[in-house]
Amino acid sequence: MAIKSNKPDRFEQLLALGAVGMFVAVVIALVRGYRHWHAVPNLVWLHLLTIMIALVLTPVMLMRPRGTRQHRQIGWVWMLAMFFSAAESLFVRVTQPGHFSPIHLLSILVMVAVPRAIWAAKTHRTAAHRATIRGIVLGSLLIAGFFTFPFGRLLGTWLFS
Repeated sequence: MAIKSNKPDRFEQLLALGAVGMFVAVVIALVRGYRHWHAVPNLVWLHLLTIMIALVLTPVMLMRPRGTRQHRQIGWVWMLAMFFSAAESLFVRVTQPGHFSPIHLLSILVMVAVPRAIWAAKTHRTAAHRATIRGIVLGSLLIAGFFTFPFGRLLGTWLFS
């Protein structure tokens, strides 16, 4: 797949907007849940921090010029935030301790996709890099992020209570 432009297309603009919206929703939920912060395990706080870093950087990465030194530097921070968010999520259990849920499969997928995206960028396979990043943003930040709000999950409880 040849890329005609290095500029963000409509889909990437929507992904950036989605990341901004998700970040705002998380911040509002955190503010509303202030009285319950003491009950949140440190691992969950670490997961929220890495996700929020990725959410803040996503529009920056998608909307600004690519291939620049700044893009690569910010990109490393974004990649590390995504990788560590996925890795630490393997230790967050929403069911019984020691049991994995289907969302843990997504974490493993992200832990594979991030190095692939890095490799594609390093080998100048721009289309593969771009497609992988778009998949990570859509699947793990936006779709999985959306599902942190319903079904009595922590952020949803705080946001909608």
